[in-house]
Parts: sequence; structure tokens; C-alpha cells
Amino acid sequence: MTSAVRFTHPGPPEVLRLVPVARPEPAAHEVRIRVHAAGINNADLLERRGHYPVPPGAPEGPGLECAGVIDAVGADVDGWSIGDEVCALLAGGGYAEEVLAPATQVMRKPRSLTMVEAAGLPEVACTVYSNLGMIAGLTAGQTVLVHGGAGGIGSFAVQWAKAIGARVIATAGSAAKTAAARAFGADVAINYRDEDFAAATLVATDGRGVDAILDIVGAPYLERNIESLALDGHLVIIGGTTGPTTLDLWELMSRRASVSATLLRARPAAQKAAIVAGVIRDVLPLVDSGAIRGAVDAVFPLAEAGRAHALLESGTTVGKVVLDATAERL
Repeated sequence: MTSAVRFTHPGPPEVLRLVPVARPEPAAHEVRIRVHAAGINNADLLERRGHYPVPPGAPEGPGLECAGVIDAVGADVDGWSIGDEVCALLAGGGYAEEVLAPATQVMRKPRSLTMVEAAGLPEVACTVYSNLGMIAGLTAGQTVLVHGGAGGIGSFAVQWAKAIGARVIATAGSAAKTAAARAFGADVAINYRDEDFAAATLVATDGRGVDAILDIVGAPYLERNIESLALDGHLVIIGGTTGPTTLDLWELMSRRASVSATLLRARPAAQKAAIVAGVIRDVLPLVDSGAIRGAVDAVFPLAEAGRAHALLESGTTVGKVVLDATAERL
């Protein structure tokens, strides 16, 4: 037996419980990871509340990323061995002492990061790279607007964009968070509670607008996001309010702009493998060089997953909240 965090019905953070579960055995294409730490993401909060449909076949329980040591390897797996220190993108079940991961979604732990820092890397790195790099095509010399620039995804997006030579404008909801966004590398940080971010973005770009936007807010920001785009700009929506909204097609057409809306968790295995391969090739070297650093706000034992969720839901965190699985084995 081993242990994992589970919940029997949707509800507040208190529904999360650390319980005994059967030890998972890897399929031919999988490795088993002895988890040292697991990152918490907004998708986990939505799943716990019953607002995030779990993809068919996903492992039981919350948790979309982890870091640890491989302790079993499937029969068809090449390139990974027992004892390798890794981090992994998961479809679920990461809040656990042991977890299975497809070998194609596993990355070597960056030397520059601790296990706790590495646990918060896979989901944000894959999200940012797939959306800003692969879809929006952000390159050096361009300008990007990152909403939530002090959060888990936003803090990584700011650092990655600066590392590749882009100019970064970030939004955040307090003076402390705009300061944090600047510390991560944002050239301009806008407190959206005090300023209209679209007007401020146009001022910061001399009226040109930005080449790409990474949006976690959704429908309420759609109109102002379009206003903030430069010619040939690209808006990528990765979360937030997803209800019906109005899109002014002329505003989009007149900018020759485009809009994408994506989810990472439900992507087919082949797409996830391609994204992870891109992160290994293009992003991890930036992490190891120190251009991108781990950003962890707080660490909790697995047994206190509920407290960790409550903290993330408070909206006060900067960077990631992470669960430490080693505390349960002491």
C-alpha cells in the first residue's frame, strides 16, 4: 500500500483527505515515480469543486505535476532508469507518494532546482511554451501581455518571455504583486484594480499594442484583450470565465489578429509528448542557466492538501504552492 490525496464528493478544501491506496504498477509505456513533491494548479481547485471534467482514463485524484525519483520502469520504456531524478506532466493523481507517468511526459529534473521547485515546473512550462511558443509564436523583439503576472503560470511566463528576448507587460491585482511581476522580469506591471489594462498597454506600446496575450481571465477580458493586440497579434485564452460572450469580428479582422482557447490536460498523448519534447529542448536549458528560476510561495505536507488549496484560493500567493510528499514517509 501507499498513500494519496482523494476526495469522495466535490466541496471546500476540507474534502481532501490523505488515504491508503494500492501501489500503482506501470504499464509498458509508463514509469513509476516515488514522489518528493507535487505542484498545485488552479485546475486542481476546479476539479475539487466539481467544475473541471476529468478526461476519460485519467488517474484518480488531483495533481497534474510532480517531481521525484523513478522506482519502476515499464517494459517498453527506453531512456529512463530506476534512480533517475525527474519531474513529470501528469493527467491526474499527482498528490501521492507514488504516481505513474507516460515516459514521454517525463523530464530530467533541472540541476538548478530543488525537488520542491521542480514539482511546480511541468504544468506551467508546458502551458506557457505550448501557448506562447508553439501557438502564438512569440519571439525575441516582440511584446507580450501576461495576465496574472505574479501567479504560478504568470510568473513562469514572464521569466520565459524575458529569457527569449521579448518585452513583457504584466497585470496583477495589488502593489505587492505588480512588484513581484517586475522582480520576475516584467518591463511594465499594471495593477488592474487601479488602471484599465488595455489603455495602459496601449500607452506602454506607444499605441501599437502587443504581439501576444496569455489570458487566464476569459470572457470578461475578451473585448479589452482584442483592443490591446497589435496587427497580426494573437490572443491565447487558457482559463477563467468561459460563459457566452460577444466577439467583435471587425475588431479582430482589422488587426489581422487571431484567438485560441486551449486546455492542456485533455490533449491527446501525442500532443503532450510533442509539447514535453519542446520544453526539454527549448525551455529546460534556460532553467539550468538560471534565466528561469523556481517560484514557490508555500510548501505543505500531503496530509495538509486542504490547507494548501485554501491558501491558493485566497489569491494572496506569488508563484506556486507545492505539496511535500516526503513528510509522509518520515
